[in-house]
Amino acid sequence: MTRSDLRVLLEIPDYWTPEQALAVFELIDDLRERILFRYEEQIRDLVREECAPSAAPEPSDQQRDRDF
Repeated sequence: MTRSDLRVLLEIPDYWTPEQALAVFELIDDLRERILFRYEEQIRDLVREECAPSAAPEPSDQQRDRDF
C-alpha cells in the first residue's frame, strides 16, 4: 500500500475562529510528534523505500526470445 492509497480528503471549515484553528493545529502537531516518537524508525524506512528508484523489470523469457 502506498501513501497515496491512504489519502483522505478533508475540508477545513472557513468559520473557525483563530483560536479554534490553533487548537486543531496543536492537536494535530501533538499527534504527529507522538506517532513519530513511537514509529520513527519504521516511518523513515518506509520513506526511504518510497523514495528509492525502482529497478527496471526483468524481461520475461518470451520477450528475450523475441529480441533476438
